[in-house]
Amino acid sequence: MQPPPLIDIGINLGHDSYDGDRAEVLERAWAAGLVHLVVTGSTLASSQGAAALAASDPARLSATAGVHPHHAAEFGPAEVPALRALLALPVVRAVGECGLDYFRDLSPREAQRRAFELQLGLALDTRRPLFLHQRDAHDDFLAMLRAAGPALPPAVAHCFTGTLEQAEAYLQLGLHIGITGWACDERRGGHLLEVVRQIPAERLMLETDGPYLLPRTLRPKPAHRRNEPAFLSEVCRVVAAARGETPERLAHSSARTAAAFFGLPAID
Repeated sequence: MQPPPLIDIGINLGHDSYDGDRAEVLERAWAAGLVHLVVTGSTLASSQGAAALAASDPARLSATAGVHPHHAAEFGPAEVPALRALLALPVVRAVGECGLDYFRDLSPREAQRRAFELQLGLALDTRRPLFLHQRDAHDDFLAMLRAAGPALPPAVAHCFTGTLEQAEAYLQLGLHIGITGWACDERRGGHLLEVVRQIPAERLMLETDGPYLLPRTLRPKPAHRRNEPAFLSEVCRVVAAARGETPERLAHSSARTAAAFFGLPAID
């Protein structure tokens, strides 16, 4: 029986943990029903790498290009032309991963806000969707998105781990929500099982964020802790159960939503 189609909207495929078996990781993904992967860029260098990976198989791979808030101190006006050039590539489908992270503060908060503002401006100029990161910075993050007004392009709150109230605020602003294996973690992600019930199907997308966030519910457990796209079906299973629908139905709806968001071929 053919597995239902799935799109992984956030996979750090350039991570060095995949260097020894990247081709095999991809083969397992296709065998598991994945029809497309969006490779995440988080620095200028990793965004270039993500674009190169996507160009190797553009029918099944796309990329984002942006600077994660952890690296915001490395991104200013002088770097904008290089990012703009990446966003002009046909395989690059969104601006990001960008946003704010006050949990770790690996870049000063002022630098994070400056880098995020520059990338919001690029998204407005290029009309590319936004692939967003937010952790412990909800109020500032929301205020900056609201400041863009009705011109805000389509945007997804990637790897959403927040509260129902935060999800509702993002949905009211028109954002999509990306759900990862965090929802499979009974220690810290149980609240997401209520959140996902409130997300309309046309706003809900699924992602692994591999190699991170291996679903704790996965059976049998792999010998290593590395996540990979083939395990997206487990995220789909857990989220579908919380929503009271079949994994097949959620796989199709999330893939259709992702295809429309990223401008990919329509999913039947």
